Amino acid sequence: MRRTLFESLTRRPLTETPPTADNAALAELAASLDRAARQRLGRSLAIREVDAGSCNGCELEIHALNNAFYDLERFGLRFVASPRHADVLLVTGPVTRNMREALERTFNATPEPKWVVAVGRCAADGGVFAGSYAVVGGVDAVIPADLHIAGCPPTPLQLLQGLLALLAPRRDRVAPQP
Repeated sequence: MRRTLFESLTRRPLTETPPTADNAALAELAASLDRAARQRLGRSLAIREVDAGSCNGCELEIHALNNAFYDLERFGLRFVASPRHADVLLVTGPVTRNMREALERTFNATPEPKWVVAVGRCAADGGVFAGSYAVVGGVDAVIPADLHIAGCPPTPLQLLQGLLALLAPRRDRVAPQP
């Protein structure tokens, strides 16, 4: 026990370094996202996150969008608790057999216009879980996805860029690669 305590006092923590504080770039990205949402919808963007059976890596990055560093609420972007109030469904993870019906119901409960964003590699094609007896496949196997954000997991900035790409008026939207 003493050795463990001594090691914890002398070693650096095993965490990643924080992102660089480029507040101007982050503010511009979020402001352009808010402008695009207001042009397309006439209001701010409401997001509903759906975990279809993931490992929670993507959820951690999505939740980071609400922390004090990114703070999406200051730009008018918000997460909502009900799909009836959402414009965007952020779906993470491969769709498991147990979550298939719940994802379909959530999709059907979301009013038009709605967009579906598959977040992470697992949501795109099943990722490392592809071929499992418990997995139906990616999001496209159950509901149509409008955008795929690559990454395992994607960073919060990639998520913001993906939402901006979603609101851009063009076909075959693909979020920028890292």
